[in-house]
Amino acid sequence: LRVKVERAVAELGYVPNLAARSLVTRRTDAVALVAAEPDPRVFGDPFFGGIIRGVSQELMQAGMQLVLLMAQSVEDLGRIEHYLRTAPLDGVLLVSEHSTHDPIPSAMADSGMPLVIGGRPIHPELGLPSVDNDNVGGGRLAAERLLARGCRSLGTIAGPADMTAGVDRLEGFRAALGGRLGPARVELGDFTQSGGEEAAARLLDRVPDLDGLFAASDLMALGALRALRQRGRRVPEDVAVVGFDDIALATAAEPPLTTVRQQTVLQGRTMARMLLDRARPDLVLAPAPEVGDVSSDRVILPVELVVRGSA
Repeated sequence: LRVKVERAVAELGYVPNLAARSLVTRRTDAVALVAAEPDPRVFGDPFFGGIIRGVSQELMQAGMQLVLLMAQSVEDLGRIEHYLRTAPLDGVLLVSEHSTHDPIPSAMADSGMPLVIGGRPIHPELGLPSVDNDNVGGGRLAAERLLARGCRSLGTIAGPADMTAGVDRLEGFRAALGGRLGPARVELGDFTQSGGEEAAARLLDRVPDLDGLFAASDLMALGALRALRQRGRRVPEDVAVVGFDDIALATAAEPPLTTVRQQTVLQGRTMARMLLDRARPDLVLAPAPEVGDVSSDRVILPVELVVRGSA
């Protein structure tokens, strides 16, 4: 009988109906990755590429499917929230959380849908598990490098104030300076290259004697290098520059960019394993000692300073 069924399957090209199967098993073998950013940013920022690579590695190994959702606007977040409440999913991963307009964490907490956040959660009271890089420590490393080079007039292009990565990197940078970083020496950026260039120009207008600059992302640092060249400021002779991320373009910059390396692929892998540990404990995954203990509700991955020509 089995041989006859298998022959009929081959002849007819039959495949199981996943929707019907999920009604019986109550499992869908699908996970959503939500990026609370428009698609130009998601596809243009290597951070998101690293996260997606890491998540995909783990889900493919587990036989799971990845559903990628990107919010082009605040209204999109509302539509995505409704979809997540009703869609056949085993769990949700969220990256690039913004404090002002993201309804997804509280909605998932209310619905009981397993959720893991990439980054420090904005609403810790929800008790949602998360995987972050040591952004405070990375900001501190950047400040210490600039101080070690003898820089005395320091400034920073911080990340968005409604994202914990931007807040934490600024906090670490400021703490390493003993809190001595006035408002005039802080310019907010948006984690893009053009935003970094514009922010650097505004900062140089206010602090013309700037000799040390920390940009809270490599893309913003690349924009800052362009702004400095336009002002006739040499790097690192006149202004030392430190970025954050260690994207591939950091080595191609002129000069090559000194930066804080974060492990985005490992972050994505850890997020996926943390979610599967909670949503699909029936799955048996291959050992991955580099990922560490995913039973904890908060994982903070270490960062390191990579010294190159810019500082």
